[in-house]
Amino acid sequence: MSAEPKRCGWCGTDPLYTKYHDEEWGKPVYDDQILFEFLILEGAQAGLSWITILRRREAYRAAFADFDVNKVAAFTAADAERLMNDTGIIRNKLKVNSAIKNAQLFVAIQKEFGSFAKYIWGFLPAQKPIVNDFKSLIAVPAKTEISDAISSDMKKRGFKFFGTTICYAFMQATGMVNDHIEGCIAK
Repeated sequence: MSAEPKRCGWCGTDPLYTKYHDEEWGKPVYDDQILFEFLILEGAQAGLSWITILRRREAYRAAFADFDVNKVAAFTAADAERLMNDTGIIRNKLKVNSAIKNAQLFVAIQKEFGSFAKYIWGFLPAQKPIVNDFKSLIAVPAKTEISDAISSDMKKRGFKFFGTTICYAFMQATGMVNDHIEGCIAK
C-alpha cells in the first residue's frame, strides 16, 4: 500500500486544488499574459479563499477576454456593468473596476519596462526566484520586505487590491518565491 504523496497542507485533497499546487504554484512565470491573469485572480481573491477563485477561474477567463490585458484595459462602463451581472465571477464593484484600472496600469508598465515581467522580476535579487526551505506552513510569511516594496511601488502607480499580503500571494503563485514546504512533492 503506497503512501499519499506529501504536499503543502494548504491545498487539502480537492483535485482542483492539488492540481494547482502540483503544476502551477511556485513555478516561475515570465509570461505577461499569465502574470496579468494572476494579478486579476489575486485581486479577486481578497477576503475570500483561493479555492473559491480557482473554481471560478474559467469564468474569469471568459469574462476578462482570456486575460488579454489590452482588451481588458479598453473595457468600458458597459463592460463593467456586464461583469457586475456575470454570476461566474465575484461581483464586487470595487474589484471589477480595479481589475480594469489595473489592466490600464499594467499596459503602462509594459510600455515603460518592455514587459511587466521585467518590471516585477526586477525586484528580486538577480531577477531569480527565491527558494525558501520552510519545514511547516506556520513558518511561511504572509508578506516580506520585497512584497512590501513591490506593493508600495504598485500603489504609487495607482494599482488597487494589491497590498503586501496579496502581493506575496501573487509572488508565490507566479514562482517569484517557492514556499513549498520541505519534503513536498512539488518542491
